[in-house]
Amino acid sequence: MKRLLIGAGFVAGGAFLAKRYATSCRGFDFEKMIERMPEDAPPKWMYRNISAIRENTDQIRELLEGERRPVASEPTRTAA
Repeated sequence: MKRLLIGAGFVAGGAFLAKRYATSCRGFDFEKMIERMPEDAPPKWMYRNISAIRENTDQIRELLEGERRPVASEPTRTAA
């Protein structure tokens, strides 16, 4: 129990420090930092792939939204 409380204290302290640091770095531009990296840098590769996945997801959503049509206009069939 004591270890859990100490661990929770460290996590809370870390979160507080991270928030404090993040608010002091308002001029930090993540996209510019990624662009300055070499072409084969893993963070740059991941950032580009995540952006491509988001674009593909948006296209898929648009296609699915376009396929949705009211079902009430279709005739109902009865089993005979």
